[in-house]
Amino acid sequence: MKILNRDRADFLVIDDDPAITRFLAGYLKQKGHTCATLTEGFQTASWLELHDCEVVVVDLNMPKVDGISLITYVREIQPSLPIIVFTGVGYDEEKMHAALRAGANGYVSKNLPIEQLYCVLSRVLATCRQRARREALARARPALLGAA
Repeated sequence: MKILNRDRADFLVIDDDPAITRFLAGYLKQKGHTCATLTEGFQTASWLELHDCEVVVVDLNMPKVDGISLITYVREIQPSLPIIVFTGVGYDEEKMHAALRAGANGYVSKNLPIEQLYCVLSRVLATCRQRARREALARARPALLGAA
């Protein structure tokens, strides 16, 4: 499955487990995307100041900066950046709702097949790209109407 008709998307994976970040980065790169990784949540602010990405994948249980705080922070500095939780806590309804309230766009357990995460990433990215196109068209319409 490709994400929309575009060949490439830029991902950022934040997880304290280097094996997880390597696995996800490898999988996404195999699918034709780019993927940066961070193993320390506190590095996110400086990374986002210097780089762009289209989707952030974040773990909930990390030392120093927990996933909920990280989601809240990313949402404050980049309100429209899609955030997907990819966590080993399984289906913990309380944590899932906390992540969604903090601004996550989706929630996937690490216990599920990787294709499940990819489907969620594809769906969220497609929705965000579609919204961005609609907003760009809405901004362009007044200029086009005045040009007649």
